[in-house]
Amino acid sequence: MNWTLEVVVVPVSDVDRAKAFYADQLGFAVDHDTVISDDVRIVQLTPPGSGCSIVIGKGAVPQMPPGSLKGLQLVVPDLGKARAELLERGVEVSEIQVLGENPRPVPDPLDNVGFVFFADPDGNAWAVQQISSRA
Repeated sequence: MNWTLEVVVVPVSDVDRAKAFYADQLGFAVDHDTVISDDVRIVQLTPPGSGCSIVIGKGAVPQMPPGSLKGLQLVVPDLGKARAELLERGVEVSEIQVLGENPRPVPDPLDNVGFVFFADPDGNAWAVQQISSRA
């Protein structure tokens, strides 16, 4: 039996601002933006190529302090290209950092150990890791 992670709730203070950040600046696809009432709205967005989406909203999502989610991680095959794309889209992103060492030879020295970091407008913290191929 497969157990797949499909959705992560990201706590935000302003749904429209967060939707614009994730869709316009990060390039996530807007899967749906459902307004159920004045007090209930659910927006689901999916990173390009991902099987897991994020949900932002109000009313029907768990109550968490905006900006309290830390350690979300995206994986890309080319970290330099991903960082350049984020910068072009106006995202404040860190320099490339190498964290640790590979235990075995890899095609690219950034594989597994290359990261950049950014946060959404509420301070939810994301990492982007380079993995160009998996064993």
